Amino acid sequence: MNANFLQTPISYLKGVGPNRADTLGSELNIYTYLDLLHLFPNRYLDKTSYYKINQLQSSGADVQVLGKITHIKTVEQKRGKRLVATFIDETGQMELVWFRGHKWIRENLKINEPYVVFGRATRYGSVFSMPHPEMELLSEHEKNLKIAMQPIYPSTEKLSSKGVTNRVIGKMMQQLFLESKGNFPESLSKKIRDELKLISKSEALINIHFPKNQELLAKAQFRLKFEELFYVQLQLISKKLIRKQKIKGLPFETVGNYFNTFFAEHIPFELTKAQKRVIKEIRNDMGSNAQMNRLLQGDVGSGKTIVALMCMLLALDNGFQSCLMAPTEILANQHFNGLKELLGTMDVNIALLTGSTKKSIRTIIHEQLESGTLHILVGTHAVLEDKVQFKNLGLAVIDEQHRFGVAQRSKLWHKNKIPPHILVMTATPIPRTLAMSLYGDLDISIIDELPPGRKPIKTVHRFDSNRLKVFRFMKDEIKKGRQVYIVYPLIQESEALDYKDLMDGYESISRDFPPTEYQISIVHGKMKPKDKDYEMARFVKGETQLMVATTVIEVGVNVPNASVMIIESAERFGLSQLHQLRGRVGRGAEQSFCILLTSHKLSEDAKTRLQTMVRTNDGFDIAEVDLKLRGPGDLMGTQQSGLLNLKIADIVKDNQILKTARYHAIQLLKNDPNLKKEENQMILRAYTKMMKQSSIWNYIS
Repeated sequence: MNANFLQTPISYLKGVGPNRADTLGSELNIYTYLDLLHLFPNRYLDKTSYYKINQLQSSGADVQVLGKITHIKTVEQKRGKRLVATFIDETGQMELVWFRGHKWIRENLKINEPYVVFGRATRYGSVFSMPHPEMELLSEHEKNLKIAMQPIYPSTEKLSSKGVTNRVIGKMMQQLFLESKGNFPESLSKKIRDELKLISKSEALINIHFPKNQELLAKAQFRLKFEELFYVQLQLISKKLIRKQKIKGLPFETVGNYFNTFFAEHIPFELTKAQKRVIKEIRNDMGSNAQMNRLLQGDVGSGKTIVALMCMLLALDNGFQSCLMAPTEILANQHFNGLKELLGTMDVNIALLTGSTKKSIRTIIHEQLESGTLHILVGTHAVLEDKVQFKNLGLAVIDEQHRFGVAQRSKLWHKNKIPPHILVMTATPIPRTLAMSLYGDLDISIIDELPPGRKPIKTVHRFDSNRLKVFRFMKDEIKKGRQVYIVYPLIQESEALDYKDLMDGYESISRDFPPTEYQISIVHGKMKPKDKDYEMARFVKGETQLMVATTVIEVGVNVPNASVMIIESAERFGLSQLHQLRGRVGRGAEQSFCILLTSHKLSEDAKTRLQTMVRTNDGFDIAEVDLKLRGPGDLMGTQQSGLLNLKIADIVKDNQILKTARYHAIQLLKNDPNLKKEENQMILRAYTKMMKQSSIWNYIS
């Protein structure tokens, strides 16, 4: 087959034409033959059996019946009319019903001719009725390409209204296979196909669109899912290898005075085994000649900051500066204060640069950075400005990196002639499956234990009807000298959603916690930053006992004395958000509590989320459940999930296939890093095409 055949515009396919081509493009992103070929069915109807009318059940399944129409009539109903045809076979009779398109159907139906009808049969009294059935004359049915299992393709309302039905797409697909003679270039080596007993590319494509039976369909799905994930992994792993081979790093060979003094005299507590292991992994990276690109995952409170600081001191021992970039001013402030406190009396020059840093201070920071007298810069996006020039940036630490785009990260790279080592930190645990797919080009370190002395947070779920008991509990905790967070999902009343908004909540809490006895802070996204900071500061200093807030407190604030987190309308929050919010308490030595308040009306997903929160404090466990509930796109946000715009594989359900694909991609690159061997030429061809185009499926053929 001519290699360019699949790049033919879809309008040239018989039966498509310019109007349909426009609709296919705007609705399903189908512009070429190749795009159509990779429109995979999302389910199948098994058309291997024919039912007799007396065998029909009210099971909700689609069935296929052979018979003929004896009579057609129009029935008046409250709104409009319905068209009813009597359909019989040798065992009984049923009704076929249409609520629209009467004229066309009447003109085209043939009386007393054998038809095969297909649809969902429902019982009304003793008679079965099938609304809007698919119909085919038996003579046509026998002539058509025999598809035992009928594919159901993704569709949209606009496609249906323009007449591009599932059947029409099926016809287009048949035409495409007719023109291509079902012959498609292979894109995996014989070695991989033999090892995994994979069917050929052409067989897989035929059987994904026109499966003869369940077994062949399963083989086709496995082959195509493996291939898609294999190329994703190949791309990520080769990126990592190229970086390690070609991008020289700054070798930090010395473990000197700064690191050792801090370790011996300033560490506030014994490091956990996990922290020691991670520091060792990072030291190995920074000591080699390759540039480090490492993702550091650890739950809220697991001690990532101290690990980052020790890496910065290592940079300083080798004569290099470091920077730590955080997504918000609150978080940048907190990192700055936290690092200053940890460093104590050590002779380390550290500064903070955010959008609200005064011009006079900025000037000093710029000068000190360029002269090299400023050792560590903590900041927000302000760090990326062109004016900010380092003398010798050796390490860039990025916190909560999913909030920064790729372009922003690459700006940091160019702050030094040799790219600095990069350490990316996140307190949002990323399930292993996702990490392999999204961060497959990074090395990953995990801090999976909390520092000693931390008590796990007790989490309970209570309904609104228990509110008074919850308030009593809060008062008891405040009497002990503790502080309480109360978090709401909305700021303003939304008519559509009957949830207590923040101001309502604030008023009702003020009634139960009168200002004569209690001080309340309020924080939400519509406040000016300085007002927000003022309220936050009052709470941090312990001047207020209650903090009523929206989710703006999700990341960052560290108040060891706050021991109770109340989450109102908890059913409205996602799992990772609930987990992040819970992480705001439990930072001191006292027992902390998280109370999830909800209405009685809960969806199944909401119940699963609440049960998960009550059951476990393990962020990775929670992330796995979240991934199953929401899927990868939602979990990572659009920036990250672009890469995972997968056509057939699902990284959650196909976790095992993903691991197999990663293993084979690693083996392949280990044995043939540049894909020069004869046996890997077809992989190289497919891979080269892929690197030119953005979508993974555009190149596999």
